[in-house]
Order: sequence, then C-alpha cells, then structure tokens
Amino acid sequence: MAKTKTVFFCTECGNESPKWQGRCTACGAWNTMTEHVEKPAPVGRGAVAPVGMSRTAQKLTQISSDDTLRFSTGMGELDRVLGGGAVAGSLVLVSGAPGIGKSTLLLQICNSLCTGRTVLYVSGEESENQLKLRAERIGVAPDSLYILSEIRMSDILESVEAVKPDILIVDSIQTLYDEQNDSAPGSVSQVKDCTMSLLQLSKSSGITVFVVGHINKDGNIAGPKVLEHMVDCVLYFEGDANTPYRLLRAAKNRFGSTNEIGVFEMADKGLAEVPNPSQMLLEGRPEGAPGTCVACVMEGTRPVLAEVQALVSKSSFQVPRRTADGFDYNRAVLLMAVSEKRAGLKLSAFDAYINVIGGLQLDEPGADLPVALALASSYREQAVDSELVAIGEIGLTGEIRSVSYLNQRLAEVARLGFKRCIIPKNSAEKLEIPDNLTIYRVKNLREAIEVALCE
Repeated sequence: MAKTKTVFFCTECGNESPKWQGRCTACGAWNTMTEHVEKPAPVGRGAVAPVGMSRTAQKLTQISSDDTLRFSTGMGELDRVLGGGAVAGSLVLVSGAPGIGKSTLLLQICNSLCTGRTVLYVSGEESENQLKLRAERIGVAPDSLYILSEIRMSDILESVEAVKPDILIVDSIQTLYDEQNDSAPGSVSQVKDCTMSLLQLSKSSGITVFVVGHINKDGNIAGPKVLEHMVDCVLYFEGDANTPYRLLRAAKNRFGSTNEIGVFEMADKGLAEVPNPSQMLLEGRPEGAPGTCVACVMEGTRPVLAEVQALVSKSSFQVPRRTADGFDYNRAVLLMAVSEKRAGLKLSAFDAYINVIGGLQLDEPGADLPVALALASSYREQAVDSELVAIGEIGLTGEIRSVSYLNQRLAEVARLGFKRCIIPKNSAEKLEIPDNLTIYRVKNLREAIEVALCE
C-alpha cells in the first residue's frame, strides 16, 4: 500500500524540501517553509482518468485545427496580448498589484463574452451585492452572466456542473481551498491543488478559465513557481498607481507571442483601451530642453515611440553614480563607456541618470542610439530637435548597426508627425521612406551626435 509523503514548500519562492528548515535555501527567506502532506494517487485498476480526456493517442496529422477555437474577448488590446483572442479550453492567469485593475478588466470583458456564451464569475473576495454594484458602475449587465461568491472548490465545481458555462472567471486563486487539503487557503499546497482542479476542468470540458493571481512583495506571483508552468498563459498587469495608464504583457503564452503589449487607461467607468500608445507616451514632452530624445522600439509587431530622458551632472563622489529606470543598467553603463571612448564624451567624471517616460521598458537594441543621444545632449547642454527620432544599435567600436522592422518604424514615425529620423547607414532591408520624412544615415556614434546636435 502506498504511503503518504510529507514535503515542505517555501511560501515565497515555492522551493521544495524533504524536511523543515528555518531558512529557505533558494531565496533565503526565514520561517516560510510550510508542511504539505501529499496523498498517493490511485494506481492500477482503481485509477480513473479525468472525465472527457482522451485515453488513446492520435496522430498529429489526424487532429483538426479549428479556427473557431479562438474567440475575441471584446477588447482589442487584450486580444493582441493573448495572440489574437482567447482559446477555448485554455487556462489564463492574470496577475498584478492590488488595485491595478485585474478584477475590473475581467468583469468588463463579460459584456462581450456573454454574446452567445455563458459566463460564470466566481469571487472569493467580494459578495454578490458588491459585484453587482461594481458591475453597475462600469456598465456590465449581460443576461448570461452568473455570479457566485464562494471559496470552497467542491461547491465551485458543482456550480460549474449546474450552470455549464463556456467561460469561468475565478477571482482569486489565493482565496480558494480544497477540503481534501488540510492547509490554509492561500498556502502553496492549496494554490497548487486548486489550480490543478481548474486545469483538469478546462482541458476535460473545454471551458476557458481566467484566474486572478496575487503577487508578493517582490513582484512575483504568490504561490509555487509550478503555478506558472501549469497554466497556458501568464499575463502581468502593470502600472503606476499615480498614473491612469496600465500595461498588460504576457510572460508566457502557449498560443501566441509574448512580445505584444496592451495599453489601457483607468477611468471612472472602468478600463478604456489606448489604441495609440505612442501618443500617450509622448504627452507633455518638453521642447528645447537638453537631455531628451525620442526612440522607436518594437513591442511584438507594434512600433511604439517613447521619450528617453537623461541627466548628466558633475559628480561630487569619487565613483560617479549611474541610474537607469526603464532601461537595462548594464547596457546603459556600456553605452556610457562607448560614448566616452568613441565619441569623446568625458562621462567618467559625471553622474548619469536615465529614465524612460510612461513606465515602458526598453529592452531591444534599437533603443541604444536614442539613449546615447540623450546622454550627449545633456552633457553638451544642447537640445535634440523635437521633430527628430533616432533608431539604431550601438556596437563596442561605436558603429551604428541595423535593426529589424525598419520600414514599420519609419511609417510610425511619419504618422505621428515627426520630420527627421536618424537610422543606420547599412540596412538589411529595402527601405520605403514616407513622404515629408528626412532620413539621416549614420555609420558611427560620433557622426550621429553631430547630426542630432549640430544641425
């Protein structure tokens, strides 16, 4: 007869240990190990496969790929991040900081999801009356939307059996508990077991499941790391509490790209889509001020323009300070070294601060040149033309290297009314230069600085 197995999980990082430890060996947190008794799964003739799951293997060529498996959520920005829409029978995890708008987003899409479908919204944090008040505030009132305030997993599965929804929304996974598990709700083992139940439900019955997940103080999803491996898609809802704009990005997506982003604006009546994020990111841009330059980066298949600001000031420390927000710190230090060695900017005696406006994270090579030009502009106290955009990767020898999707970037630059653009001299693709856009082809950083600051 199989025996039960006792293991210990870290509530911070999900690290597993066969015995209790005062300090987690993986993340170094103290008093975070919780006990979990794993019951053996039935084996042999007594084992039962999940209902609806196929017991026989099929050839890949015999499985039909039906396009109707993907459907729209009613929000173009969310569909973009999901890869073109939600997929039937998938399990999607939506995470983010408290109050960022996760519950509002999922409740808001119910207006469109309930068109020809049935949606069951399960909340473990709000009562039915509270959900009703929030739905009235954001204008959600479809006939085929069912509301349930419950945290017990068995009761939720019974409601799913009774309602037979096409889409299930669970808010949040940390509030659910399984009676067969003795741990408290929100513990590592409870989150793992409840997610597994929802995974089996989605795969066996074809129900699309959206799950809200909390994050811990480090910004990671609370619970075991295996939670992210179990689901089909992991979405992060990000934003600054002081600004109304929110960014939705995918950290994992089995049915689409993870490079796309969705931009929303939090209003009084819920979230509004921002179809033109470039215009939002460039709002309030100062004109004639040194230390700023516009970059054009690719977020998936979408070109986005963002403002890069830099401040270079005389250092009062023996070791100058370097700070980068929205740009990789090590990459910023590398660009400063190249600017000093190849372009003659004596930055080793100056503090340097880099900031990307709007909370955007520039992590592609095409942002190298605008960062370097912003540093040079602040160092020389000369402003970059407000109608100029810079695109290009910088090598260690100071050369400007080509980047991908250059035609799409130039089209976005021209659409937003910019008149000048600095690009690499050698481009791998045939350029289609828009009208009313002057192109400057440069081969190295020194030449780019002269074009940006001396004309």
